[in-house]
Amino acid sequence: MLELEGVHTYYGTSHILQGLSFSVPERSCAVLLGRNGAGKTTTIHSIAGLVPLRSGSIRFMGREISGERPHRIARMGIGLVPQGRRVFPSLTVEENLTVASRGGPSGDGENPPWDLSRVYELFPALRERASNMGNQLSGGEQQMLAIARALMTNPRLLLMDEPSEGLAPVVIERVGEAIHRLKEAGLSILLVEQHVSLACSVADEVLVMNKGRIVWRGSPEALLSNRQVQQQYLGV
Repeated sequence: MLELEGVHTYYGTSHILQGLSFSVPERSCAVLLGRNGAGKTTTIHSIAGLVPLRSGSIRFMGREISGERPHRIARMGIGLVPQGRRVFPSLTVEENLTVASRGGPSGDGENPPWDLSRVYELFPALRERASNMGNQLSGGEQQMLAIARALMTNPRLLLMDEPSEGLAPVVIERVGEAIHRLKEAGLSILLVEQHVSLACSVADEVLVMNKGRIVWRGSPEALLSNRQVQQQYLGV
């Protein structure tokens, strides 16, 4: 589904991603873990076309997408849930959703395209708050809205940048439940996180980043049993 090979990304003279290589198979969830400054968000932005690569390759469904404009990458089937949620404060919940709506494949009956009805089924609280402005929502509701808005673009791959940031434990649990349902619906997911227990509850593979490189990869169970990696790279 998604392949990164030898990706180097800079901000000015700062060398952020240093030969990054990994893949996200179809219908799976890969999680990037690491401390602040490890390069996780830069990885998301590089895939989405928000920052240019200096060198390397990013392929989506076999097609090279590095160098493409962000709107073209989005139309190929990559949805972004940005860090900080970034909902439109002066639009209602329903307007936030409909402004992002894009028709998808016809579906197979079991997994129809994402529309208002389907995202409200996933997040019932949004249906109840449909007429509220974006700035009238709690942090958890804003996160649900950010995820739902990305789903309205009918993506094949969902990029999620720290969806648990600033949320209460009970809301983090709901986010994890939503990610499980998205996996069941056939979405591929690249999740950037610092919350280890959430990451390990949803991941098929965990990738640990440090200074722009993958320094460890393995199953969630292997990470949870590896105290050295947790302490050295995650500060757990």
